[in-house]
Amino acid sequence: MHKFILILGILLSFSLLNPAGGFAFQQSQDTTVVADDIEFTEIGPEVDTAVNHTQQDTLKKDSVQTGVQHQVAEIAAPVEIQKTLWQTFLEGLAGGFIAFLMPCIFPMVPLTVSYFTKRAGSRRKGIGQAIIYGLSIIVIYVAFGLLITVLFGSAKLNELSSSGWFNFAFFILLIVFAISFFGAFEITLPSSLVNKIDQKADDSKGLGGIFFMAASLALVSFSCTGPIIGTLLVQASSKGDILGPAIGMFGFALALALPFTLSAVFPGFLNSMPKSGGWLNSLKVCLGFLELALALKFLSAADLVWHWEWFDREIFLVLWVVIFILMGIYILGKLKFSHDSDVPYVSVPRLFFAILSLSFGLYLVPGLWGAPVNILSGIAPPLNTQDFILGGSTQSSGGSVSTDFPSKVKYDDVLHPPHGFRAFFDLEEGMAYAKSVNKPVLIDFTGHACVNCRKMEDKIWIDKEVGRLIREEFVLIQLYVDERSVKMPENKVHYSEVLRTKTDDLGRWNGDFQATQYQSNSQPYYVMAGQDLKPLVAPKGAIFDAAAYAAYLQSGIAAFKEKTNE
Repeated sequence: MHKFILILGILLSFSLLNPAGGFAFQQSQDTTVVADDIEFTEIGPEVDTAVNHTQQDTLKKDSVQTGVQHQVAEIAAPVEIQKTLWQTFLEGLAGGFIAFLMPCIFPMVPLTVSYFTKRAGSRRKGIGQAIIYGLSIIVIYVAFGLLITVLFGSAKLNELSSSGWFNFAFFILLIVFAISFFGAFEITLPSSLVNKIDQKADDSKGLGGIFFMAASLALVSFSCTGPIIGTLLVQASSKGDILGPAIGMFGFALALALPFTLSAVFPGFLNSMPKSGGWLNSLKVCLGFLELALALKFLSAADLVWHWEWFDREIFLVLWVVIFILMGIYILGKLKFSHDSDVPYVSVPRLFFAILSLSFGLYLVPGLWGAPVNILSGIAPPLNTQDFILGGSTQSSGGSVSTDFPSKVKYDDVLHPPHGFRAFFDLEEGMAYAKSVNKPVLIDFTGHACVNCRKMEDKIWIDKEVGRLIREEFVLIQLYVDERSVKMPENKVHYSEVLRTKTDDLGRWNGDFQATQYQSNSQPYYVMAGQDLKPLVAPKGAIFDAAAYAAYLQSGIAAFKEKTNE
C-alpha cells in the first residue's frame, strides 16, 4: 500500500511540475516582475499618432516619469507575486519528495539516522543533531537558489524565459536528464570534490561535521537529484520571479530533509517506510519518461519564438501519446532496461499506475484532430498550429465577424491569431480599424513563450460567450512582447529606459509601450480601451474563469457605450 501511495504521488507531483495540468492555481499574470530601480519613460514623438494621442504635453515628460515611478510598487501586486511564489514552493516540495524516493537517497535514511543515534550517545542528542542535519540541507539548497538569483536577477530571468535559445537549451538539458534516468549514464560531480567533502565530514566535530555531512549527501546524491533540481530551476526561472529559484530550492530541501528528521524523532516512522528494492529504479525510469515529456514544452516554445512552424500541435501530442503509452507498458514489465530487475508478476499498485499512464495517453488522442485537451492548456502548442481540425474552421462560430475586416494585416506572415479569431498585430492599424467600425479595442499583451497566454486562449477564449464578445464587440489587437524577427523602422526606434535597450524590434517596442502607457510588464495583460487608448476599466491579467472573464468584457463594453453617449 505504501508503494502505491508513493507511485500515485508521482502523477500528482508531475501535475505540479507541469505548467499546464497543474496550473489551475497559477498566478493571474505570467511574468509579473517590476524591478525597483527601473524608470518608465514616455514613448517619444516619433511613434504612432495613435499612441501620441494620449501624450500631447511632451514638455511634462520628466514629471510623468516621476509619477509613474511611484506607481511601480502597485504594478507587481503582492497577491499575484504570492501566488507565483507559493506555486514555485509547491513545485519544489513535490520535487523534493520525488528526489527522496530516488535510489541514491532513499536507502540512506536508516543508515543516517543510525549514525546520529550512535554518534550522539543518547536519543535526545541524536534528535538534535538530526534536526541540525535537516536544517543544513535546507541552507545548502537555498543558498544555491539565491546564487542563481544573484547571477541573473529578475530582468534577466524575464528576458531568458522568452528567448528561443533559452528554451532550446533547456529542451536539450531535459533530454539529457531523461536519458540519465533511463540508465544510459549517471550525472556525477568530480570525485575529488565529493571525497574532499566526505573527509571534512569525518574530520570535523560538532556543527561543522554535521553541515559537511549534509553537503556530502547533496554531492553524492547529485546523480539522482541533479535532473530534478535542474527541472525545478528551469520552471522557476521561466516565470521571471526574482525569488523563484530560492523559494523553489527551499521547498525542495524541506521535503528532502523532513524524512531524515522525522525518522530520528519518531522511530516508528522509519519502520513504516517501504523497503528498498527494484521499485526505486522503476520510479526513476518513470521520472525519465516525465522529463522527456516536459522537455517537449521547451522545444515548442523555441519553435514559436523562432517561427520554425514544424513542431505543430499534432506532432507534440503524438509524442506525448507515445511517451505515456510506453511508460504504461514499462510499468507492466513488458519493456525493460538493462538495469531493471525482473517483474515476475504485476502487483496491484503497478496495475493501477499502468492504467493511469495508458489512460492519459489515450485521452490525448482526440487532440490529434483538433479536440480541446484542457489538461495541456499552456504547455501544448496553440491550436492555430494544427494542420487539420475535424469539422473545419470555426472562424465565425459563436458570433459574426465584420465582413470589411482586412484580408491581410501587418505582420500576419509571422504572427497568427488564436484559432477562431481575427486580430491585428500593429497598434496603429488596429486603432484605425476600430475607429472606422466604432468599436472599443481589446489590447492583448502576449508572448510566444507565455504559458498563461496560451492557457487563456485554450481554456477561456473558446467559451461560447467569451468568444462571441471578443469577436462581435471588440477589435482584437495582439501585441507580442517577445517577437524578435520583425524589425522596426528607424522612426520608431528609441532607447527604452525600461528595457535598457533600443526598441529595434516589434517585441521590444510593444514591451516598452505596455510599460510606459499602462505601467506594467506582465503577460497576459488585457486592456479594453477607446480611441484615446485610456483603459475603459482597470486592465487585468489572466482570469481562469470563463464567466468572470465574460463579465469583465461586459464591463468594458458598458463603459465604452456610456462614454460614447456622453
